[in-house]
Amino acid sequence: MIRTIIIDDEYNAREFLEKLLTRYFPDKFLILDKCESVDEAIVSIEKYNPELVFLDVQMPNKNGFQLFKELNKVQFEVIFTTAHSEFAIDAIKCSALDYLLKPINYIDLLETIKKYDDKQNKASQEEKLRLLLENIDTGGSEFNRIALPTENGFELLKTNSILYCEADSNYCKIVCLDGRNLVLSKTLKYIEELLPSSIFQRIHKSYLVNLNYVTRFNKTNELLVELCNGETLPVSVRKKEDFINAIIQKK
Repeated sequence: MIRTIIIDDEYNAREFLEKLLTRYFPDKFLILDKCESVDEAIVSIEKYNPELVFLDVQMPNKNGFQLFKELNKVQFEVIFTTAHSEFAIDAIKCSALDYLLKPINYIDLLETIKKYDDKQNKASQEEKLRLLLENIDTGGSEFNRIALPTENGFELLKTNSILYCEADSNYCKIVCLDGRNLVLSKTLKYIEELLPSSIFQRIHKSYLVNLNYVTRFNKTNELLVELCNGETLPVSVRKKEDFINAIIQKK
């Protein structure tokens, strides 16, 4: 069941939404709490750790958007409920899953719940893929980690958790499979020398990629590689042949 909190200053609106959820989606939602203000909601969210929050926009004292400014972390999906469509733009800026116009009807609610399910299924599949790819054998080395220098010491990363590295002047951005970006005060060349050349290939003066995660190479018009996360990176003309040879040898 989806752990859910409803936030709305109007009693009837809270009760009506709960009835819609329990009537049309039996055994799908666990309503943890129903709150009438942002302050009450913050306490409830920290207590129950919900997966989904239905959040009214217009409330006295503090509107729904204020909730995000007062929470340390937002680890749940948000569906805004509002009587005014112009708030949709602000909802999108807050990275809300969706918004529902009041009075809420079953058809709109069904579409929104489908969006939630689709997003959760996609996240689950991506996590499985990430775990699979991260555990690919990288050549038999028992210690397949890299020590990246930070201000306070080192951060150890599995080499195969690195998707690609990007140069930015005298800095280097490490892009990881789990979505993290690490920025180091080191050049790309420095990082390249730390990583195994059998896996990581320089495709451009600004990019070093993990060959395990290259899914496509487009050599028409622009030279581009596509990675498993959907990102595309340029391949320089000078690096084209080396890249192709590296991919062939990898096979």
